[in-house]
Order: sequence, then C-alpha cells, then structure tokens
Amino acid sequence: MSEAMNDPQPNPEPETPPSRAFGAGPPSAFVPPRPWKRRVQIAGWGIAALLALLMIVIAWLAVTAPLSRSLKPIAPPSISLMSADSHLIARRGAIIDRPVTVAALPKHVPQAFMAIEDRRFYSHWGVDPRGIARAAWHNLWSSGSSQGGSTITQQLAKGVFLSADRTFGRKAREALIAFWLEAWLTKDQIMERYLSNVYFGDNVYGLRAASLHYFNRQPERLTIPQAAMLAGLLKAPSRLAPTTNLKGAQERAALVTQAMVEAGYMSKAQRNALRPARLNVHETPDPTSGTYFADWVLPQARDRAGAVYGAQNVTTTLDWRIQRLAEAAIRRAPLGKAQAALVAMKPDGSVVAMVGGKNYRESAFNRAVQAKRQPGSTFKLFVYLAAFRAGMTPDDFVEDTPIITGTYRPANHGGKYRGRITLRQAFAASSNVAAVRLTQKVGVDNVIKVARDLGVTAPLTEDLSLALGTSEIPLVELTEAYAAVASGAYPVLAHGLPPEEQGWFGRLMSRQRRFSDDHLEMIRDLLSSAANRGTGSAAALRTSTFGKTGTTQDSRDAIFVGYAGGLVTAVWIGNDDNSPLPGGAAGGGVPARIWRNFMAGAIDEPVEDAPEETKDSDLVNAIANVATDAGLGNMSVSLDTQGVTVNVGNGQQLRLPVDQPQGPPPGAPGPQPAAPPPPRIIVPADPAGDQKP
Repeated sequence: MSEAMNDPQPNPEPETPPSRAFGAGPPSAFVPPRPWKRRVQIAGWGIAALLALLMIVIAWLAVTAPLSRSLKPIAPPSISLMSADSHLIARRGAIIDRPVTVAALPKHVPQAFMAIEDRRFYSHWGVDPRGIARAAWHNLWSSGSSQGGSTITQQLAKGVFLSADRTFGRKAREALIAFWLEAWLTKDQIMERYLSNVYFGDNVYGLRAASLHYFNRQPERLTIPQAAMLAGLLKAPSRLAPTTNLKGAQERAALVTQAMVEAGYMSKAQRNALRPARLNVHETPDPTSGTYFADWVLPQARDRAGAVYGAQNVTTTLDWRIQRLAEAAIRRAPLGKAQAALVAMKPDGSVVAMVGGKNYRESAFNRAVQAKRQPGSTFKLFVYLAAFRAGMTPDDFVEDTPIITGTYRPANHGGKYRGRITLRQAFAASSNVAAVRLTQKVGVDNVIKVARDLGVTAPLTEDLSLALGTSEIPLVELTEAYAAVASGAYPVLAHGLPPEEQGWFGRLMSRQRRFSDDHLEMIRDLLSSAANRGTGSAAALRTSTFGKTGTTQDSRDAIFVGYAGGLVTAVWIGNDDNSPLPGGAAGGGVPARIWRNFMAGAIDEPVEDAPEETKDSDLVNAIANVATDAGLGNMSVSLDTQGVTVNVGNGQQLRLPVDQPQGPPPGAPGPQPAAPPPPRIIVPADPAGDQKP
C-alpha cells in the first residue's frame, strides 16, 4: 500500500531589504513617528512659540505701557509750538476738570458717544474687526467724509501711551495695548478714562470741563441734545467747536441722535421731539502766552495731535528770523494810531511770518486772518486774469475815459483820465474805469470764477463794483491768490504746519491746476509793471518784483501785495473802526515801504529807504494824451528811468531811450567829469489811481 505523496511546502524566502542609496549609512534603529504624533509635535512647537511671543509682548507692554499708568489720571496735555528752525513760539496748556464716573452719568451720555464712535463697545475685545470692515467699505465707496475703525479702547490706548503719527507700527502697538487694557480694566473703567480725557475743542479736555465750558452744567445733568453735541465734536474738535461753528456743531449733533436711533438707544419719535442744544458758554481764561501766528495755528496743531496727552512739541512752518523782521518792519512804520497786518508765505502756502496787529498784548485780534476788509485795486488781479482767459493781451487797448452810461459810474482818483491806453498801462496806473469796462466785457461771473479758482472763499458782490474790490476779503486769502501766480498753480492754501503725507486718493482730490503759460506770462508782466513803474514803485527791489497796490474809498484801507525772491507778502494798514487814514494814505505809500523794507531783509537784499520827497507821493507811470493833427487819434506816452515809450495805435510803439551818464572805468584815477543831463520830457504826473470813487 502506497502512501499519498504530498508536495513539500517551499521555504519562504526572506524579504529583501529595500535598496539604500550608496553612502546613506545604516538604517535607523528608531521606529519612524506616526503621522498623528508628528502633528502633535508641530502643534506643541507652535503653542510654545506663541507662549514665548506672548511673554515677550507682555514684557514689552509692562515696560512701554505699564498698567499703573493706565490706572492713574492722565497728565494734562501741553503743546509747544516750535518754529521751523526749532525756536519756541508758544506753549499752551489745557482746560481740565475732575474725572467722571459712568454710574453717575445719565445713560444717554455714554450712549451718545458709543452710537457715533463705537456701537459694539461692550461686546468687542478692544479691536472690532466688524467696525474696521464697515469703515473700509464706507471709505471705498463714499465720496464724502471718511470713517475710522478705531474703537474707544484703541482711542484711549493712543491717547495714554502713543504719539499721533499714523504709521502701521503705531496702529499695531495701539491694537496690542487695547487688548492689554481690556484684559485688566472693566468696560466702565475704560469708558470713564476715555470720557474724562478726550479733546472737545476750545482747549478743553474731558467731559466735565467741556460740559461746564459749553453749557455751564455738570455732566451728570446733561440732556440728550447736549450729550449729542459733545459726542459730535470728537470728529474735528477745533473745526466743530460750537463757540465758532454753531451750525456745524448742530448738524453733527443731528447725525449723533440719528445714530442713537439706529443703535436702538431711542425711538424716532423721541428723536423728532428733541430741540437743538443751546449754548451757555462759561469762559475760562487761558493763562499761557501766545502770538498771532500761534493763535492761528494752534487749532490745527491740536487736531493733528488728537487725543494724545502729556507734553508735545509741534513743528510749524514759521521762520524765526523772518518773523522777527516782519515784527520790526511793522514796529518801525509811521502808523500813528492805525493798525497793520502782514502775512508772508512761500509760493506753496507755507506761512513763514504773520503779524496781526501792532501789539499782541494790547489786542490779540488777528487782522491778518480774522479781519475782512476791502482789498481795493489788489482785486484787479482777478479782473485782468479774466480778461486774459477771454483772449485779451496786455497790449490790447481799453478806454480810460469817464463812464457816462448805466447806473454805476465809477471815477478815477482825482478825476484823471488817459484816453485809449493798453491793459498794461491801465493796470500799472490802476485805472478804475478801465477795470470796470473790462468787467463789463468779460462778465462779473467770470471775474468771480477766477477769484474762486485762486482760493477766495469770502462772499463776493455780483455787480460791477466788484472790479474795484468792494467785497471784503481776509488778508490771508488775498495772499493765497498772489501766491498762486508766484507758484504758477492754483489754488494755494495757507498752512502753518508741514503738510501730512496723503494717500493716492487724497493727492488726486487735492491736485492743483496750472495756469497756461500765456496767461501766467501776461499777468506777471502786469504785476511787474505795477510794482516797478506803476503805483507800487516804492516797493521795487533790485531783484524781480511783482505786486499790486490797493486803496479803498476815503483811504480806509491801504494794501500792497506782491512777491519776490521766492516769498509772497501782503501788507495792510487801516483803523479797526474803519475810519479814514489821515493824509489820504495809499497802498503805494506806507504799505509798499513796509513791504520793501521787510522783503529786503527776508531775501537778504540790502535796501535803503525811499527818498523822503517820494515816500508819500504814490506816483504812477506818467501817461499823457497827445492830440495830433496827423489823424493818428489818441497817442499815449510812457516815461520811465530808461527812456520814453510812445504808443501810436494799432499795437505800434516807438521807444526813445535816454542815455545814462557813464561812470569812470575800473581803476581810472580820480573822478571823471559828469556827463551832461539828458533832455527832459515833461508830461503831467498822475497820483494813485487805485482809490475807489
């Protein structure tokens, strides 16, 4: 019997280890980690790194933003205004009072601030992503005002610990400190510190001080309209201060009450029943010093600083040396009882000197900015620019003859008329009737359009008297207009602080427009003629001088505005009660001499005072009307130190130069005999023609 044969099972072959690259070394004895363990390790490293970073941040905050500092009353704000060359101009303190307690305030008071500044104040952790997104969306699609995304906590963080610079680094620190404050303070404590220290305009900081200042009542008794007005001021405290801009403050308060309705703090019916808040201003004297320039620039400095507390230095555009020259020029002028004002700026609008009166201690009223006076014939700048826009040139003719038609019949000063003269001659002689005829030709609206383009914002009369400067304009706006001609672009805005860096949208919206080359050349031609050979010849410097005189009815105002050597300056003299100046003062007299003496020092040009016998004559370019028998019609003759120009009509001129006596050659021994005087051509001289009838 045979047994079944079974195939033997083959021995399993050992697994061949995977091939390894040459030089890789022996295989590791450790078991490779599993994927989930690897993830745990990575997460652990990340947590450790975050904890280390958190410890670093906490240490940094402990040094730069100590909690004890946020728990103490904030130091009263103080601003030191510095000139561009680091001289102290003025130092201003602040009006403050005791802190407020949220629990003691009516609920509508904090609600008003939350409605307009931070509606999610009690729900976010110091930074509100939803608010930031909402503000970004609004700013992207709105062509009007912009919104900010900072919470009340962030605003407090900036005010307590940070500067007012608008860099990304500062915003990042602001957010970190906001989280820090939220971690250590309650919401009510944050609100109390915020309300007790925020700026409300008029040099007033803190809700209690503002409530007493504007309404003469404690904050615990504020009504809804009053609380809404105070909350609305935070957007632009100096610009919206109700003591100077009640309408703007009321309009902003209406937006706050509407925001309170939208936030659910009150109903529409309650809002509609509210009446605007009424002021009851309680003045607090400012114990600190000031100057005319400091008073003008301080509101801008406070707005730029924002809610930043403690001592700050703010650099301005003022030039200390030039300011002292301006004050000296006004002090030395023969003003009698009259007042004077001076504004000097660079062609870009940077104000380097400002004098608002003879003596700041006796009168802090700033006549360079706050006073509105008639500009007289300095307004003719806009008339002639309108004529050039209409296609005329300085060599075109205009009738300088009495206007005998219509209801408005102006006259030239002294009843002097020159017949048919060029626009250049009319501008230099400051002919009133010529300016009115040009305004009739180009239209009052076009003259107003030029004035608006060059930055004049004051109300302007819409009749022919506008050509003679009957509308009242602040001296600083007049200076801005002439600065536009000096720079070749308009408008020019006067500013006392260096401009802040703008984004592309801001640069796009604030772009200047440039004059055409022809218009710029022509108006500069006229300004040069007026300042060197016309009514403003007493202001002429050795360097190229451009300017225009202005004298109003009965010599109530006398003005000279012009530029030279990269500096634009306007000088005004007059009486505060608008009474006539004695002696028939004119723009080509004392103002032109003040301008010349000041400008010579400012641009480092030596100058001597004008001869005594010509100081008050305010003479114009001598122009005679000669009737000929040759049928040529009116012929005008212009006389200057270089010779005689005869205009024979049809744009044709004949120039007759006058030989000047020659001095001895360099190194020649002894004085040379004087050359015989040139023949004199005697023509009737005409006094200033820039006075209104």
